[in-house]
Amino acid sequence: MGTQADSNANDRIAGLLKNKEKVVFCVGCKSIGQYGGFETFVKGLVERDSNGKNQYFVSCKARGEGCMEVDKLSGAEMISDREFLYCNAICYLVPVNTGIGSAQAIQYDLDSLKFVIGYIEKYKIQSPVVYIMACRIGPFFRKYVKRIHALGGRVIINPDGHEWKRSKWAPPIRAYWKISEKKMVKNADLVACDSLNIENYIRKQYESFHPNTTYVAYGVDEKYSEMADDDPVYRDWIQKNDLSGKEYYLIVGRFVPENNFETIIREFMKSKTEKSLVIITTPNSKFYTKLDKEYAFTSDPRICFAGTVYNQKLLKKIREKAYGYLHGHEVGGTNPSLLESLCSTKLNLLYKVGFNEEVARDAALYWTKEEGNLSALIEKTDAMSGEEIRLLGEKAIQRIDEAYRWNYIIERLNAIWNGLEHSGGRE
Repeated sequence: MGTQADSNANDRIAGLLKNKEKVVFCVGCKSIGQYGGFETFVKGLVERDSNGKNQYFVSCKARGEGCMEVDKLSGAEMISDREFLYCNAICYLVPVNTGIGSAQAIQYDLDSLKFVIGYIEKYKIQSPVVYIMACRIGPFFRKYVKRIHALGGRVIINPDGHEWKRSKWAPPIRAYWKISEKKMVKNADLVACDSLNIENYIRKQYESFHPNTTYVAYGVDEKYSEMADDDPVYRDWIQKNDLSGKEYYLIVGRFVPENNFETIIREFMKSKTEKSLVIITTPNSKFYTKLDKEYAFTSDPRICFAGTVYNQKLLKKIREKAYGYLHGHEVGGTNPSLLESLCSTKLNLLYKVGFNEEVARDAALYWTKEEGNLSALIEKTDAMSGEEIRLLGEKAIQRIDEAYRWNYIIERLNAIWNGLEHSGGRE
């Protein structure tokens, strides 16, 4: 028997669904904005798509690595023991079995879809859109697509980047991800790629399926931090980490091998720079211990692991006060952290891969994994004039204005939700 709290939550949800033109279910992110590309994208989406026509449902991971910590999301309101509201989203916490290793990602997506189907049936939602991020459930996908179709729904996938290339996976798991990608591309109603490089790959790799594809990137707002230089929150963070503004390089992203932390740390230690390297990242003690054993970076006083920063105003300020931003992502598509850095940090040093070059073009400098390449670039950028850095910053803002403003991205997404998508986009 349901509790009064459940009944109240049901009433709240039913009220929110009234007079909505489209209901969109977002599946595959672990949280709202707590690190990771999809998480950042979904947070931006539900905060900004507030015209009253759409209602979003977002699945969130209830426990385990990267789970949703509702108490750290300012403005979130719990309405039942598993549901909370945030901006234009009804969010539901999905329990996972944390003892099954990498398989928990598969279980999480499948259980999220079960919740989706339950909500569609319970609230009699007409023509729902189910937007699935990443391709983890290919062998089971067709069954769920058929079920959603029977309920009048449409299934869109974002294939992310090349999950099967991620070095953290053992060869059998990589093989599974590749098969899974193939089956999901084959059975999806639409493949919405956040990178033109990824869209081209999907079309060529799965040409025999004639996949229906479109391109829509992530969005970012070009605005300055609301924090003053003497704001106590920022000053406390600076003092706690023994830093000075404009005297550090910055990395923001998940602490995983495919983001090239190993190359960045190795090359930074090799360089003669007197600036610091600030790393804002998620915990990963196993990877941390491995890298420290190999490079002893904890003995280098220039390297600062600053933990996580959930305060978005503070994070914006930290980005703005960085001398330069180091971006090592290599297997994803368009990365929100890169868009944020182009908005906030004038000097951006990016790993040379198609995804990153597609986004930044000539507004950034590029490095490779070749021994000595990044360390030489760091020393070169240390010697750049203020005018050279200013011009790069102007190019970065121009690039954002061309293709990555949230208002344009929201417009594109609304077309996709309503079946009006087209291939390609602003390049």
